[in-house]
Amino acid sequence: MSDSREKEKRKLARERLRRLRALAKQRKLQERANERAAKAALAAPSAPAAKPRQAAAPPPNEIGLNPRDGQRNEQRQIEINALERDIAELSRLTDPGDATSGEIDRIRREVEELKHDFYAHLASWQRVQLARHPQRPYTDDFIRLLFENFSEIHGDRNFADDPALIAGMAWFNGRPVLVVGNQKGRDTKQRVARNFGQAKPEGYRKALRAMQIAAKYRRPILVFVDTPGAYPGIDAEERGQAQAIANNIREMSRLPVPIVVAITGEGGSGGALAIAIGDRVLMLENSIYSVISPEGCASIMWHDSTKAELAAEALKITSPDLLQLKLVDEVVPEPEGGAHTDHAATAKLLAPVLSRALDELSRLSPEALLQQRYDKFRHMGQFFT
Repeated sequence: MSDSREKEKRKLARERLRRLRALAKQRKLQERANERAAKAALAAPSAPAAKPRQAAAPPPNEIGLNPRDGQRNEQRQIEINALERDIAELSRLTDPGDATSGEIDRIRREVEELKHDFYAHLASWQRVQLARHPQRPYTDDFIRLLFENFSEIHGDRNFADDPALIAGMAWFNGRPVLVVGNQKGRDTKQRVARNFGQAKPEGYRKALRAMQIAAKYRRPILVFVDTPGAYPGIDAEERGQAQAIANNIREMSRLPVPIVVAITGEGGSGGALAIAIGDRVLMLENSIYSVISPEGCASIMWHDSTKAELAAEALKITSPDLLQLKLVDEVVPEPEGGAHTDHAATAKLLAPVLSRALDELSRLSPEALLQQRYDKFRHMGQFFT
């Protein structure tokens, strides 16, 4: 019974591996076709002037995006997950000294290579989904894994405490620092209590109050950003949401201490920027940083939020795109499969980057630090000058 089950499993694994190879080959062929089409479009002579007419928004497939790419990627990820389960089952059934164990090892190595290739070339929409994964590490996870003696600061001394933003003093590698970050919550009860990581004005005022205390005592500031945006409700608007965000941006630019920002999940619009004015802006590999969500962009551009996958590609919101555009300073790798697969490994990869950034910035005088920060943000987006 065991032998027949093992043979059936091996047959199933080989079939899945064949489909996975076919999907990988199909993806490479599509990428080459897209490159040829782009080169042909650039090389084509400009068309003669035509009678002027009202410009219409191009359909999504005219901007070089294939709506079927996301479906292929999802199918490929399903095949990888199924193959890993099959290999685990085969390893359990097979005797290590058996001749078939060599074939299982070969399949395992090939799956690992295909998996590495898949995660190294994720489409923008797949990175959006990873950035929003509910098991992704949040600020309290990084506090637990990276810091010692964390002491939380509550309230804005004006209205209330906002649990969507965490702030507090801690020790990092033997030095006192301030930690600020968004907190979404794990289950439904926590997410509702923390407003899904969407801060209200009192949250931004609390964060700024804590940062000003840190500046007073010359403590560096470490910020972890993971929010879809600032809370857009009427109560937040009544208490001055826009003013709180603008005030944070202005005051953070003046703080005479090192500020290191890490985008760990979603970096959404002004809600993220309000705590992201830093001397170094880092991004985890599968995080995103954008002026608008892909769904919001699709609703505006094509009046159809279901085209969010196309919008994600067009917006250039992933870490490789933003690094190329010089809007972030460094991309921090994640464990294979995403940060949600191993919180401790993610923190271990992030820790030396944070430490190096703090070491570099701590050597600068307050005047040089402020001038460098001003120049950094002043030159962002100047692509045509």
